[in-house]
Amino acid sequence: MAKYPQLNYSMNAVRRAGHRLADKLYVVDDHGYQPAQEVFRIANSWRDSHFLPMRSVYLSVRFRMLRSGIAGDMAARPKRMASIRRKLRETSTKLDQMQDIAGCRAIMDDIAGVRELTSRIRENFPHSLRQEWPYIDDPKADGYRSHHLVFDFCPRKKDQESYAGRRVELQIRTRLQHSWATAVEAVGLFNGEDLKHHKGSEEWLRLFQLVSAEFAHVEGCRLGPGVPDRRERIAEIKDLNERLGAVGVLQNIRTATHYAESFVYERGKYFLIIYNADHTVEVENYDDSIQVSARSAAIEREIAVGKTDAKVVVVEVDKVENLVRTYPNYFGDVSLFVRNLRRITKGEDAQEYSLSPQQVVRPRPEERPDPSALIRRYRRWDF
Repeated sequence: MAKYPQLNYSMNAVRRAGHRLADKLYVVDDHGYQPAQEVFRIANSWRDSHFLPMRSVYLSVRFRMLRSGIAGDMAARPKRMASIRRKLRETSTKLDQMQDIAGCRAIMDDIAGVRELTSRIRENFPHSLRQEWPYIDDPKADGYRSHHLVFDFCPRKKDQESYAGRRVELQIRTRLQHSWATAVEAVGLFNGEDLKHHKGSEEWLRLFQLVSAEFAHVEGCRLGPGVPDRRERIAEIKDLNERLGAVGVLQNIRTATHYAESFVYERGKYFLIIYNADHTVEVENYDDSIQVSARSAAIEREIAVGKTDAKVVVVEVDKVENLVRTYPNYFGDVSLFVRNLRRITKGEDAQEYSLSPQQVVRPRPEERPDPSALIRRYRRWDF
């Protein structure tokens, strides 16, 4: 079995570290850096111990997609330490109780794929379903739509027993829903606002809420609360787009964000994405979960002490080509959202994205040699 990080501390130590992370953590005190570093070591060890459960859920979902012929992409990622700390500060959730420290994401071509995969996962899934949030059938007030399921990891082998009970969150959504979430996070990153958590421009938040309702309309899903009827909704979207210059801002995001020269075009399980303040993106490739978790922890310590303004995230995808497809927010790829926003402002329906079936090239007909040519060639030798 491949080596995966294990928890090197007691659960009491994890709980104490969680309490420390929720407060303002003074990196330098009378004892130097050691106390803060120990807190991060414990928290990182707890987070890293979710790699094996996360990968198991990832592979189990991917297997069901392939077996059922459901088109879509899969990705997985551990929660960023900055996001863990924000959640500890702003909610009553404890570090050892978090449901989404390990997360998997399935992005389906259309709403039918979401329904089919959700149904397949409920049939003999190897891990125990702990909780479920149907944010597609019951969308959030801000317009967020995705189907969430949380699983308790169930070990199948003796050497996996130490990971038992680790929680892994699975999000299943359409490409249209994913383009909305991507745009929210990309605009937030670009403008320096936490739009994802409802902090920032009220006009941008309202625009995203209304566009989400338009996306729900074309997918035949329930609209979120607080949106007007369609005619009034489209008029308001047009007005907000003009006032914000939304299409132009989104185009600027596409232009400003670009790959750094250090991008590694290699195959591997894990990719570490560094999103810099100047909108450049660096990507590092790893085969080993222990190595990538150590590298991520080192950068997060620099973030914590103010040495860098970058954001760092570790993701797992089945193919390097799918890295941008599954995490386009880190690469400024808001193309699908922009295209649909333009359509809406013209009074047209948003287009539910689906890949057109790949044309199968007809095999060349078998070429059978004409023996008559050979016969004619040697006929003159007959006596």
